Amino acid sequence: MVMQMDYPAPVRLPSTAGDLRTPFSDTVKYCILGISVTLLLLTLVILAWQTFRCCTQRHSTYTQQDTLNNDLQSLEEKPGMSGNYSGAPSTRVEDVNKEVYRLCRCLSQTSLSPSESIQREEDVGEQVNIRKNIPGLAQVDGTLRFSIFYDQLQSCLVVTILQVEGLIEHSQKGNLHPFVKISLMWAGSHGVALESCTNEEGQGPTPGMWTVLQEWRTRIVKGSCNPLFGDQFSCVLQEEKELNNINLRIEVRDFDRFSRHTVLGEVRVPLGQLNISYPLELQEDLQRPQKDLVGEVLLSLKFLPTSQRLEVGLLKVRTVLPEKCSDTALYARISVQCNHCKLRYQKTSAMTHCLVTIFNEVLMFSLPEFPLEQCKILVSVYETRLTRKSPKHLIGQLTVEKDRSKEDKHWSLMMASVRQPIAKWHGLLI
Repeated sequence: MVMQMDYPAPVRLPSTAGDLRTPFSDTVKYCILGISVTLLLLTLVILAWQTFRCCTQRHSTYTQQDTLNNDLQSLEEKPGMSGNYSGAPSTRVEDVNKEVYRLCRCLSQTSLSPSESIQREEDVGEQVNIRKNIPGLAQVDGTLRFSIFYDQLQSCLVVTILQVEGLIEHSQKGNLHPFVKISLMWAGSHGVALESCTNEEGQGPTPGMWTVLQEWRTRIVKGSCNPLFGDQFSCVLQEEKELNNINLRIEVRDFDRFSRHTVLGEVRVPLGQLNISYPLELQEDLQRPQKDLVGEVLLSLKFLPTSQRLEVGLLKVRTVLPEKCSDTALYARISVQCNHCKLRYQKTSAMTHCLVTIFNEVLMFSLPEFPLEQCKILVSVYETRLTRKSPKHLIGQLTVEKDRSKEDKHWSLMMASVRQPIAKWHGLLI
């Protein structure tokens, strides 16, 4: 007996490509095709543009090199005209100076240890380079355009920084990041000479002490020699007669992320000599930056040659005390650099800010090398609040320096009286 079994019907496979169907309509297919073609054309256009730019830059580079070589050859062939030639050779020397300055800055930044790098970043605004010390850049170029207005009804002084023009880059192209710092300086003892405090040349007493009422900073404009700002700042003044004792110091600086900002130039405006009851717009040329005396510090130095130690004593700090500062305190940060080796800095305790703030603290530093060929003592005085936590504010700095070419008078007196503390007043500058 034969049994019949039912088998499932065979599955029919598509025999031709036409049997394959996609779930998209023809309209969607055409849209996808069009987008793909558009992206392909855009990629080809960008590739062609980049190729054209590369070829143009190479051609311009070769042209400049050929021009420079031709100029040098013509200069060698005509030695009599070398005194009047001011083309490529002088430009090349200036570029070398810029490159040397850039490499020095990079070397000084990379040679710092991680702890010193963090310490450098914390000291915002403490170290400022003056542009006249940069090789090849002895002149101060550029103009500053700003406006000043004093609102008599609200007793408010309004300062607006508009534009800086004509700056010359001192580093690589595109590395100039200018910003403007504004300081409102009040003459607390203007016209009164300070005893035992002489100017930098040592030719006589300084005119008097100033105090900083307000400080502002504009935003940073990166990679521009003619930056536009438009930043506005205001400050309330108690009486209009204070304008006669107020100077406006405006500094144009080049920003550095390690807080070693370079001062490109400054403008000083005595407000008492201007009629600012209406908005007054001014355009002034940048001048060489100068320091202002903001106080005096009684410093004591003592050298112990046997143990190779240096004792730095901060005895007194004398400043102009504004009436509004009643809950402020002062402290000092002392750092020593010996034979190009920077020692760890030390801080004093915070004391209530008075007209004469008394510290009477001695800090000891162990010198790593002997003899001392170079030593620099930097004392920075900061102001902070007692009642609440607030950022520190730099009051001023003083430097006692010993080098191969020059030696500070206080250092000479200390070395003449070894193992004996020698105290001397120093001007606190900012």
